[in-house]
Amino acid sequence: MKQFDIIVIGMGPAGMAVSAMGSAMGLSVLAIEKHKVGGECLNCGCIPSKALLKAGEALHSARNLKRYGLDGELHLNASDPMQVVRDKIHGINDKKFQKAFERATLVSGTAEFLDDRTVQVDGESYTAKKIFIATGTEPFVPPIPGLKDVPDILTNMNMFEIEKMPESLTIIGGGAIGSEMAQAFSRLGTKVAVAHMDPHLVPVGDEEAARVLEDVFAKEGITVYNGAKITGVTVKDGKIVTVTDKGTLTSERILVAAGRKPVLESLRLERAGIEFTKKGITVDSHMRTNRSHIYAVGDCNGQSLLSHAAMHQGMLALMHAMSPFSLSMLKRERYVVPWSVFTEPEIAQVGLTEKEARARGLNIQVMKKDFRAYGRTVADGHPEGFIKIITDGRGRIHGASIVGEAASELIHEWTMAIQYKKRMYHVMMMQHAFPSVSMINKMIAEDWMMEKMKSGWMQKLVKWLK
Repeated sequence: MKQFDIIVIGMGPAGMAVSAMGSAMGLSVLAIEKHKVGGECLNCGCIPSKALLKAGEALHSARNLKRYGLDGELHLNASDPMQVVRDKIHGINDKKFQKAFERATLVSGTAEFLDDRTVQVDGESYTAKKIFIATGTEPFVPPIPGLKDVPDILTNMNMFEIEKMPESLTIIGGGAIGSEMAQAFSRLGTKVAVAHMDPHLVPVGDEEAARVLEDVFAKEGITVYNGAKITGVTVKDGKIVTVTDKGTLTSERILVAAGRKPVLESLRLERAGIEFTKKGITVDSHMRTNRSHIYAVGDCNGQSLLSHAAMHQGMLALMHAMSPFSLSMLKRERYVVPWSVFTEPEIAQVGLTEKEARARGLNIQVMKKDFRAYGRTVADGHPEGFIKIITDGRGRIHGASIVGEAASELIHEWTMAIQYKKRMYHVMMMQHAFPSVSMINKMIAEDWMMEKMKSGWMQKLVKWLK
């Protein structure tokens, strides 16, 4: 039996973080991956989806040059965008990428526990002082009548392998994946319809932000059925027919983007006595399982199904595993988790939405500023959208919702503010380069201060100064 300092099962974002850091620390690391290093995010998730979105954005921009005062006859069509995506992923996943893990022992195969100290891969047994499970999640296919009988269902796992763009596509699911792929496929020439059970797109986010995106989708010819109950899916005359209580959709292909489920079955967790539920492996604030030497990091623990959260958890868990003390600074809950949807316009969120804050009964002040109020975003041709800050009279920041140009970048200033308990006046007092898009962060903080100037005590002070 071969012994290591740490064993990492799964080489997605969380597993890569643990393996790279562990190797850099001089630990002997066994990294186990049954598919490809990089996991779903690199090979069939967030990275290829952004490449496809960029291809759609480029084509859409070229076809709409008149809004920039440019005139000309262009006849552009999508030729083979999926091959371009595959080429880019191959370029990323090259020897330079692999070099980051050359000090680890990489084993290809499916890992399973023999007991809480031993892991087996293809008949070979391994043991380690610490074990990190980072097996991620996979697409959840809902139990819609007839859906599993449809041949060649698309999910993010196989979507980037198709040989040609379909003429029409039905997407089940209106979250991040469903929304991003709806716009990408539509802009590349596919007739797209989205059906999902939630009241608006990107249901974990702000409803007003979702409505802005839905308006853009409508202008671009994307059909969206919100709050739809899908009663059945059949194949008729070579087409896929999706029946909902909002209407019937007929398409060449169907993409299922209706959620995720943890990849746990092959691990044989019961042999190690590790507790888990349908949502994932049960962990504490340090990502420890009920077996204190075994950690579960990333999507497989069901805490935050986001690649950056997975990498962060991997870092925290390894630091905790190597520390002689149980430091509170290594607790997962100490760090707020922002997220972004990379449609055009982008949607980004950190902290509480307005709806969540009101549901908690918080005494909040909602500050909102439209992108149309700022010359830079108007000049850029991206006036749609807004920034909304959930704050209070003292300037405490409970959450930020942004929809619009560069929302995925703007959100980080608010993430920093919430995490380190900074207030609205801190954002206001920090100089922002003009006319950067980030200036709108300062502008909404200035609006908050202008509101404070209307208060009774401030008016009394003004009178006294006069």
